[in-house]
This record gives sequence, structure tokens and C-alpha cells, in this order.
Amino acid sequence: MPAHPPSPPLDAQQPSIPQRLLRLKPYFMREKWVWMLAMGATLVAALTEPLIPALFQPLLDNGFTGNQLPLWAIPLAVIGLFTLRGMAHFVAQYALARVTNDGMEQLRSDLFAKLVRADLSLFRRQSASALANTVVYEVQIGAAQLVSALIGLTRDGLTLLALVGYLMWLNWQLTLVVFTVAPGLSWIMKVLSRRLYGLTKESQKATDDLAYVVEENVLAHRMVRLHGAHDQQMGRFNALGQRLRRLALKSTAASAAMTPLTQIMAAIALSLVLVIALIQSQAPGSGATVGGFVAFITAMLMLIAPIKRLADVANPITRGLAALERGLALLHDTPEESQGQHRAERAHGAIEWQDVTVQFGPEDTPALSHISLSVKPGETVALVGTSGAGKTTLIQLLPRFLNPTSGEVLLDGVPLAQWHLGSLRNQLAMVSQDVIMLNDSLAANVSLGQAPDKDKVQRCLEAANLWRHVQTLPQGMDTDLGHNANQLSGGQRQRLAIARALYKDAPILILDEATSALDNESERLVQEALQRLMQGRTTLIVAHRLSTIEHADRVIVMAQGRIVEQGTPAQLLANGGAYARLHHRGEWSGDAESADDAARA
Repeated sequence: MPAHPPSPPLDAQQPSIPQRLLRLKPYFMREKWVWMLAMGATLVAALTEPLIPALFQPLLDNGFTGNQLPLWAIPLAVIGLFTLRGMAHFVAQYALARVTNDGMEQLRSDLFAKLVRADLSLFRRQSASALANTVVYEVQIGAAQLVSALIGLTRDGLTLLALVGYLMWLNWQLTLVVFTVAPGLSWIMKVLSRRLYGLTKESQKATDDLAYVVEENVLAHRMVRLHGAHDQQMGRFNALGQRLRRLALKSTAASAAMTPLTQIMAAIALSLVLVIALIQSQAPGSGATVGGFVAFITAMLMLIAPIKRLADVANPITRGLAALERGLALLHDTPEESQGQHRAERAHGAIEWQDVTVQFGPEDTPALSHISLSVKPGETVALVGTSGAGKTTLIQLLPRFLNPTSGEVLLDGVPLAQWHLGSLRNQLAMVSQDVIMLNDSLAANVSLGQAPDKDKVQRCLEAANLWRHVQTLPQGMDTDLGHNANQLSGGQRQRLAIARALYKDAPILILDEATSALDNESERLVQEALQRLMQGRTTLIVAHRLSTIEHADRVIVMAQGRIVEQGTPAQLLANGGAYARLHHRGEWSGDAESADDAARA
């Protein structure tokens, strides 16, 4: 597994929380009137906080002395005050939740749009589980934590200001004493917030690695069982789980430290206030009253709850921002596939590789080396050779799943880099050995990317020799296939992929081991259908089986990323070269020496 990055040092230059929040502004500030409503309601709720201790002063100074207050005034004031507070809290919380959830939905939608258009190098750098975790779970969890934290931050921040203003009005000298703890509290929150940010980043990486182990073992469950690798895989899983556990405990320790440290600072301030208040009360002409002192102490004690919550809010804000920023990094730092502007309704199908080399790394052996090849419109060309000869790499260049290191590929005389990707890929239909189906209806999988025409779907299924089986399914072609069509056999999935290619009706057809999972009878029927449908289409066939290419116009023999022979099947057999030797074996996968000898010759 890849190494985990260390936690950033406390003095590392990291963006501040306000700077990081500004990156989210386009998503969470779209409905400004809702924000204004939320802020207004929060301000009302905050302003009601000082009214609670304000009730104590006249009650103590007048109500328990000779000056009686009207009995109805006190309960009316209390009920009215708390009703107003409750209504203001509801409006503020609902409004903030609305703008945050709307923003989260837009961000998630933009992330998925980026994902389906991202440069394909992204999928070589990151696992499927990591990308799914970012788009679905981290955005969801991050937004939920952030909205909760922002609600608390706004409410408690305004409450704190209102209480401090009331304290200043009551006794500004004592209020200044309370402020002496502010620098220390600010430093504590800053240090612990940086610590939490670093730990959250590490936890995200550890979660990705853990999810990847699960993903690998789900996809490779047969291989793991066959080789008895249960204990080995449990060891990998447990090691990563322990790392995640340690990081979670470190995060909890950093978060939990805020509460006691905040309470200690508040206790220091309270002690100083009590001492100084007693000194002031003994001074001649001070004018201090019991009601005023109780109101001050009550308001000061009410400061502890919002201060404590503000200290705790750093953790969810940090976690939420870290999760959402990961999505923003995917959104802003991932390039999309480059494309040109050339479009065509339907290509003629002339393909040309001009001195094409593909090399995946500077130290790697080229997968393709100086390939030059032309295919005429409507021609059927078969690519044969040993495993690793470069056949699949050659055809992966056509839809630009790969780009050449040097040289270029042309379609109808136009370099592929100048084609609009949507238009280019509309010209291609592909059936590969690795069949991928979506968790949707069978008809939707056949008509993928187009509105399903059920009559056309049926014709394609019949041509692919699958219609008889489809009729036995519970809902016929409307049956949901489940995860990767797991209710179909391997041969049935491959025939379904052939039906999909037939439905697309593209001018260029690519068959990459398209009949590898079919039995002889099914293969015969599918080959007959393909022969009819290949008329007038440019067809490229990658195959190991002789029957797949016996009607090809031309055969290209490849080895070690080079073309070593080409011609009609009859010509190559007569030449007695690499193709003939492979032909005598009956398949292409085994005779590595003969093809390699031809390449060296």
C-alpha cells in the first residue's frame, strides 16, 4: 500500500479557516436572501440572551424589597422571551440547513460531472473506492458537519457579542478583566485546530486505503479463496484498521482537550471577577447593588456555554472543511480530457496510425513502437499476436482511452486530437473481453447512451443470440440486471455487450476478444450476425481464436509492440511465417517464441 503522509507541523503554512470557507462561497452563498433571513433570526435569538440576566436585576432590587412588581409581568416576560427565542432558533436553523444542503447537492453534482469527464489518468492514480468515497460520503459528511458547526458558530458568536455588550454596560471594568483570558483561549484554539486539520487529512488517506482493501477483496473473492489468502488479507485489513483507530484517538484527544482548557480559562476569569467585584462593592459610593452583581455574574456564567461551544466548533469545521476541500481539489485540480472541435455525423471509417509510439513510463519498454498502419473504410482487419504484443493498446488509441507518446492517429484524415470527443466516440462501438454492465434494466444496458427503442433492442438481442434467454427473465428486457449483470453467465454478458454494440450502429466496430466467452454453437450464430452487420463498416478484430478472423480482409501480426507481418489470411499462410506457425497451433496466446522470432527478424 502507498505510504501515508505525515501530519503537517503546527507551524506549517496552511490557509486559515475563513480562507478555506471562501472556496465554498459559490456553492453555499447562492441564495443570499435565505442567508439574510438566517442571520436576522440568529441575531434576534442572540439579542434575547442578555434579557435573561436583565430580568434578575429589577426582580432582586425591587421585587424582594418594598417595591412590588406586578405579578403578571414576570411570567408574561419569561414566556414571551422564550417563545421569541424558540421561533428565532427554528427559522435560523432551517434557513442555514436549506442553503447548506442545496450547496452540497450542487457540489456533489459538479463532482460527478467532473468525474465522468476527467482525464483518464485520474483513474490510474486513484482507486474506485477513493473516488466514490470523495463524491458521495465525504461531501455528505463534510456538509453535515459544516452546517451544524456554522449554525453554532453564528448563533454562539452573536450571543457572545450580545452578552459582552450587556456586561460592558453593567460594569466595563469587570468586563475588561474577563477579556484577559481571550489571548490564551485564542492561542489554544489555533494550535488544536491545526493539529485536527492534519489528523483529518491523514484519516482520509487511511480510510481510502482501508476501503481499497475491501474493494480488492470483493472483486477478487474467488482468487483469495482459491489461494487460501484469508489470513493474509485479514492482516492487511487489521493493520490499516489499527492505523485508522490510532488517528481517531489522536483526533479525539485533540478535540477533547479544548473543553477542559476552555473551562480552566473561564474559571480563572470568574475568580478574578469575584475578587474585583467584592473590592468594588466595598468602595464608598460605588452604587453596586445585589441585583446588578447577580445580573453580571449570571451574564458572565452564560458566556461559558457559547465559549465552550465555540471552542468545540473547531473540530467539526475542520473535519467538514477537510472533507469538502478534498472534493474541491478533485473539482478544480483534475484536468478534463482534451479535445478539439471537429465533428461529423457519421465518419467514413478510414483510420491511420502514423509512426505511433506508446510508452507508459520513461523506463518502460514501449507498448507500441513506431506503428504505421492504414485501414480503409469498410475493411475488416484482424490483429493477432501473443499476449502483450500491443493489440489492445493499438485499438485503445482510437477512442482516446490512451494518447500516443509520439506520432498520431487519424480518422478520415483528421488527427484524433482535433476531434470533439463526443463526436469521435459516437463513431465507435466496442465489445471487449472485460464486459461491464450497469445496475439498470437490460434494455437500458443495450441502448446505453440513447433512448431505448424496444423493437430495436429486441432485434439486437436476437442478432446476438440472447433473445430466447431474455424471454425467460421475470420482466423480460425490463429486468434489472443487478451489479454487473451478476444474474447472467459470462457468455450471456458477452452477448449482451455485442447487442449493445449492434444497437449503437456505429461506422467503426471494435471487437476485442468479443467471442471469447461463447460456446461453439453460440459463437457460430453470433459470427453470422456480425458478418451481416459488419457490411459497410470498418471493423477491427482482436482475437485468439481462428474462427473469429477467418473472414477478415487483412490480418496484422504483432509482437513486442511492432507489426511483423500483414496480409490476407491465405497470403500469410502461404508465406509460412509467424502467422502460419500460430495458425497451426489453433490460437495466438501460446506461441510466444515464433512471434518473437519474427519480430527479431
